[in-house]
Amino acid sequence: MTDLADPHEIAAPGDPVGAPNETHGTSHVTSTGISNEKLAMWVFLGSECLLFGGLISTFLLYKERTASGPKLHDLFDIGFTSISSFVLLISSLTMVLAVSAIQRGDHRSLRSWLAVTALLGSVFISGQVYEFKEFLNEGMGFTTSPASSAFFTLTGFHGAHVTIGIIMLISTLVLSLRGRITQEKAEAVEIVGLYWHFVDVVWIIVFTVVYLIK
Repeated sequence: MTDLADPHEIAAPGDPVGAPNETHGTSHVTSTGISNEKLAMWVFLGSECLLFGGLISTFLLYKERTASGPKLHDLFDIGFTSISSFVLLISSLTMVLAVSAIQRGDHRSLRSWLAVTALLGSVFISGQVYEFKEFLNEGMGFTTSPASSAFFTLTGFHGAHVTIGIIMLISTLVLSLRGRITQEKAEAVEIVGLYWHFVDVVWIIVFTVVYLIK
């Protein structure tokens, strides 16, 4: 007589052949080979690409329309912004180190690198706030001209994304301190890392388009 299969070993629809049904795990593998959570993050980042593409296109259309206000490139401090950009890029490296740490079960290193990444992101935001204040002192506000409106919208929107990323990093750090982030849940840190790398890559494009191309 043929033995009945264990219901917990029956693959769910869409699961790879022979793969166990992950009914009690933290994520479910989709037909793409990645979890629902990671797939959702990729879809979200795809929509964000469209949004930033629209903002960058708008800036390119209006960057010369300064009306009676100052020209953007007359106010830019390329050296200062380059240093801030370098700080943000370094944070991508520390995020990689954080993901690597949780994958090998090194929770102490995970927490250290998450804290360093959040700190570097905060330094970048502080630099952006300082730069905005300097622009305001020089007479370039949000409503000064179409060019300034496009500039503040694009860079400010990116700054808001970095701020959200910092909150995600701090939340992940707190969860780790509470023992909620285990080696088996390393994907949660990977997903935060995906978002963080995204805002870093977007800034490279924004920095090039806004500050370097005249």
